[in-house]
Amino acid sequence: MKTALSRIALAFAALTLSSQLLAEPKRPECIAPAKPGGGFDLTCKLAQSGLKDNGLLKAPMRVTYMPGGVGAVAYNAVVAQRPKDAGTITAFSSGSLLNLAQGKFGRYDEHAVRWLAGIGTDYGAISVRADSPYQTLGDLVEALKKDPGSIVFGAGATIGGQDWMQTALLARLAGIDPQQLRYVAFEGGGETLTAMLGGHVQVTSSGLGEVTPQLTANKIRVIAVLSEQRLPGKLASIPTAREQGFDITWPVIRGFYMGPEVSDADFAWWKSQFDTLLASPEFATLREQRDLFPLSMTGDELQAYVLKQVQDYKALAGEFGLAK
Repeated sequence: MKTALSRIALAFAALTLSSQLLAEPKRPECIAPAKPGGGFDLTCKLAQSGLKDNGLLKAPMRVTYMPGGVGAVAYNAVVAQRPKDAGTITAFSSGSLLNLAQGKFGRYDEHAVRWLAGIGTDYGAISVRADSPYQTLGDLVEALKKDPGSIVFGAGATIGGQDWMQTALLARLAGIDPQQLRYVAFEGGGETLTAMLGGHVQVTSSGLGEVTPQLTANKIRVIAVLSEQRLPGKLASIPTAREQGFDITWPVIRGFYMGPEVSDADFAWWKSQFDTLLASPEFATLREQRDLFPLSMTGDELQAYVLKQVQDYKALAGEFGLAK
């Protein structure tokens, strides 16, 4: 009897292994829905390195860039043109969910894709060049109170997007009409940072992880991070907006989705790889090196999180007259 059960168990294990091998994509791809250098690029490259280094992908994952509409072009392309593509994952962030809440992705809503994995948390940040006269968030706010149009903000999104929302929340707390702010939208955080370093904009609103490489190079100064409390380690010297008298927090989830018609077997394979990756200490180190913080959600748990977050963002957008 035991022998028969053992044979059944071995046969089942072999079948499972065979299914896993069949499910592994031959040409894995991560779509970063913006130009190189921003948060989506960071997210894809984190998965690219993590999955390879942990032996969870045999074939190298390529990162491709699909800018347009701060994620809208990629979202529509995946849903309409590549719905069954089992080898492709696409990066998303809280900014993607905010845009979905406002109907900025066209006819497709938050139910149109399969939400795969959330792999880390970033936080919003307000940054200036290292030689900027604004030493603190208070300095910036005082200048805005005197003349809201005297300072140009740069961000990787249009009005109503995540980066704009961070500045709008700050303006509202300071008693300034957000519509009076001068705001230049770029396609991705990398382009925004380049514009600030070139002197074309004076302030950048972004995710912290997008600007920390330049912070290390002493080219910029982060005057506020939008976290609940100061962050640990090398980022501990950056003050929060809250401690400077402006009660704003903005956590940024970073993760991936897949096409709506990807098979359950293929989706389960990717979910299993990410579950393994997110549990590994090596990935925790890799994530920390990218200045991201722990967050691990896959499958149904992530789906529930996304749906709730979109509803919360709809309410927030309504407060600023942005709801569709």
